[in-house]
Order: sequence, then structure tokens, then C-alpha cells
Amino acid sequence: MATRVLLADDHLIVRQGCKALLEREGFEVIAEASDGQEAVRLAESLRPDVAVLDLAMPLMNGLEASQEILRASPRTRSVLLTMYTDDHYVIQALRAGIRGYVVKTQAPSDLVQAIQEATKGAIYLSPTISRAVVDAYLAKTELPPDPLTPRERQVLQLVAEGKTAKEAAELLGISVKTVESHRTRIKEKLDIHETAGLVRYAIRQGLIQP
Repeated sequence: MATRVLLADDHLIVRQGCKALLEREGFEVIAEASDGQEAVRLAESLRPDVAVLDLAMPLMNGLEASQEILRASPRTRSVLLTMYTDDHYVIQALRAGIRGYVVKTQAPSDLVQAIQEATKGAIYLSPTISRAVVDAYLAKTELPPDPLTPRERQVLQLVAEGKTAKEAAELLGISVKTVESHRTRIKEKLDIHETAGLVRYAIRQGLIQP
């Protein structure tokens, strides 16, 4: 039986290219999503074997989406497809349960191999970032603990994307008052009190693209 794959990337041309590649290699692309929230909904209903997620996506980034997918469909393995190569992102992804980390500048066979390894329960890292992770491990590099909860990170991303409190509330299925409460706590925790500062922080964290 062919491996069932969900593709999530906000660029249609990337999704089309990935779909053509994967179908040529014998995978079955069962659905496509253009943002993280849509990816989570599709994963919950379709239960794919593997979800290929772009890291920087609207509404919910790939890292947050992977964690939601893991909760909604525990058997689904997630593979990140991204331009980010900093060890900070890689280590964060591995801690979040990502089974593959593929850099977009690598050969197409890189993605194929990552999906194959993920279905076996293994972890695959693009050659260009493996060295960074090994170096970080050998240096005993520890990321500072994330001060924000998963929900606060979702609110931060939406605020950084320019969404109003009402729009964020509708997207997250919570009240406007709750969104505003989250936003207040985010500012206090980060000691950042202007929207521009929150946007810069979100970019550094890979929640949105500059």
C-alpha cells in the first residue's frame, strides 16, 4: 500500500512540484493545505501516514502544526520542509517530535528519503544541517526554555501577521477577551510592549517570514 502524504505549503508552485515528485516515486498525495490550521484539520480527518509541512506558514507555522497533528493523529509522522538551517530551528523541531527536517535547497531525493525514514520511525536530517545539530550536541548547547505556551505562540503569530483581536479569536475559536488576555501576557513575558517588537520577535522565532 502506498504511503499517504499530506502536503502543506503556502506556495502553490511548491506544492505542485512536491506532489509531482512524490507521486512519481509511488507516494499517494491525499490532500494539500495552504496554511497550518488547514493542515491540522485535514490531518485530523484523513489521518495521513506523513505530513510534509513548510516551517513558515500563515495562521499556524509548521512547528506548531506538527504538534497539533501529533495530538490529533498520533500515527502521522511530520516532516518539515524549510529554508531555515539554523541549529536553533532544527533542535526545536526535533524536540517537538519532527521526524524529518529537509532544506528546500537540497535535491528532491532528500524529501523522498525523509518520508521513507519517517514511515520507519527513524529521523532524517538534510546533510547541510546534520553537522549543526551534531556540533550543538557536542557543545552541550541548550536552548533557553520557551517562555510562551503553545496557545500564546499561536496568538503571537496571528498578531505578528496583522490580525485584529476579533480575527484572531475567530480563527482560534476563542473569545476576543481571551485573545487580549493572551496578548497582555505575551507582552509581559517577553517584556516587549510594542507590536513592531512582537513582529521582530516572531520573525526571529521562525513564526513568520520577514
